Amino acid sequence: MKVLFLERHMPAWRLLRPLVASCAGLLAACTHQPLPPPPETSTQVSVDPDGLVHVPAMLVPVSEYLSPEGKAYLIDHLLTMKNPELLKEVEGIGGPAFLKGYIDRQRELFAVQKSETEIGGVQVYDYTPSEGIKPENQNRVLINLHGGGFITCWPACAEVESMPVSALGGYRVVAVNYRQAPEYKFPAASEDVAAVYTELLKTYPAENIGIFGCSAGGMLTGMSLAWFQKHNLPTPGAAGIYCAGSAAPVNGFGGDANYTATAIGEARFIAPLRPTASASDAPKRSMMPYLSEVDPYDPLVAPAHHDEILAAFPPTQIITGTRGFELSSAVYTHSRLVKLGVKADLHVWEGMFHGFYSNPDVPESQDAYKVMVDFFDEHLGN
Repeated sequence: MKVLFLERHMPAWRLLRPLVASCAGLLAACTHQPLPPPPETSTQVSVDPDGLVHVPAMLVPVSEYLSPEGKAYLIDHLLTMKNPELLKEVEGIGGPAFLKGYIDRQRELFAVQKSETEIGGVQVYDYTPSEGIKPENQNRVLINLHGGGFITCWPACAEVESMPVSALGGYRVVAVNYRQAPEYKFPAASEDVAAVYTELLKTYPAENIGIFGCSAGGMLTGMSLAWFQKHNLPTPGAAGIYCAGSAAPVNGFGGDANYTATAIGEARFIAPLRPTASASDAPKRSMMPYLSEVDPYDPLVAPAHHDEILAAFPPTQIITGTRGFELSSAVYTHSRLVKLGVKADLHVWEGMFHGFYSNPDVPESQDAYKVMVDFFDEHLGN
């Protein structure tokens, strides 16, 4: 009603503007005080001698490069991140409430058969396409390591990460229910992945096994490759580090993305807003409970900082988004792999956020599924 009132009386208000301005000027003249300038939003960026940049408050619009569906999806995600009810874990799906709709939709779109079993003494979900594994993939298998910060999201994250790849790629996908915090600490998850991998090696040659994961699962993919090396297990045929990197996870996920991508992708901050230590004074412990008792720069935790380990990685695909809080870690990991001569592909989706490809109806997600499948098709068995 207030808006309607203003609109109806706008012409009259405009007629009063000169009078109001005249009165204001008269008042200033009588008091001999100049009127203060109208408030303006500062665009001044300042830089400290140590390189700390002071950025003024700003408004960040949705990227014009997103598809219409992608724009709506980003807006919905940002609003979801501000709704505590949608972030609560829901019984029956083993993950946050907002994932349920994506899981249901994926089950409609991607026809897969799922069985719950154990491999190497570890619980897994074993996915196969309802139409059958493709002939060229009969002797291939993919291992999925689900996201969830090493504390949650089994099996919800395993579902949204495994079903599209299995159905669209014609692959058997084994999703691993690895041990997590707070009950377990590093290296429990790496041990579980190695147990599953060792058992699968009895059926599949190493070059025909791919391993991939998103978020904590992407981190665990890199950790597992380092663990395999330490324990003299053969190198898999290909790896997918998605929604993650293999750099040390301190002060959030590290790098510029802590202060840029995180805010506009998750509507929150993870790292301190005003860092007091220089980059060389990195914290000695990760903020993640699973990694709280280990040096985050340990080669079995952050292989991106250890050339001798990273150089032995198989062909590796990295997927992230310009609003993913893992962006810096992903970019850094890719640059290190390339420098060391490892075959590495980096795919960055404009405007997309952490774990964006859970929603199967968005063109950006569909494009991500395709590059995943194409990557494993190309590299497994070579």
